[in-house]
Amino acid sequence: MAEQQLGVLKALDVAKTQLYHFTAIVIAGMGFFTDAYDLFCVSLVTKLLGRLYYFNPASEKPGSLPPHVAAAVNGVALCGTLMGQLFFGWLGDKLGRKKVYGITLIMMIVCSVASGLSFGSKAKGVMTTLCFFRFWLGFGIGGDYPLSATIMSEYANKKTRGAFIAAVFAMQGVGILAGGFVALAVSSIFDKKFPSPTYASTGLSQRLLKLITFGESLSCLVPTSSLDLLLAYEDA
Repeated sequence: MAEQQLGVLKALDVAKTQLYHFTAIVIAGMGFFTDAYDLFCVSLVTKLLGRLYYFNPASEKPGSLPPHVAAAVNGVALCGTLMGQLFFGWLGDKLGRKKVYGITLIMMIVCSVASGLSFGSKAKGVMTTLCFFRFWLGFGIGGDYPLSATIMSEYANKKTRGAFIAAVFAMQGVGILAGGFVALAVSSIFDKKFPSPTYASTGLSQRLLKLITFGESLSCLVPTSSLDLLLAYEDA
């Protein structure tokens, strides 16, 4: 059995660059893309969350997340990532990396959608459920991150292994850029579709509320409460 496995690895090392190599780059690269997007897109909407859930009509400034809440929302996924790397690294050796890779992808999809449907009757409840789902999202990312690179290194041949792994890791930067691009694109669309006065003019940033409402439909971009968003949209 061991000799057969060594023979397979040797065949992969000396194989010419073929279509399945690029297929592996796309599959593993999309793992890094979604990892970066899910981890960093939340930083673009924390101010929007503050304006919706911590809005004070008597204040001259728009609402903002308290420092400890902002730190929790931004950092809880990273804590889950650490735990996921340890757990899924061990599980991948037990069950096989491709099987565990599929499990982590499903977990990331479910938790990212659940983050967009965070619920609660008060701001504290919404932020708590958001942090809960983002922890498990990070847990899945923690498994996907090392498995993507490992799968690519196993499928690559000896001659082009470094270039292929670099291409996979480069998708992380693309994911970060995509998060910023989507946020800017959605903001631009709503600015043109629903032109609104500034906060200083109205005391309430209707533009931001509408942006968050649309972001709810994107799920992965803006995690907020469905009921509160519906009410905010109706008031607008």
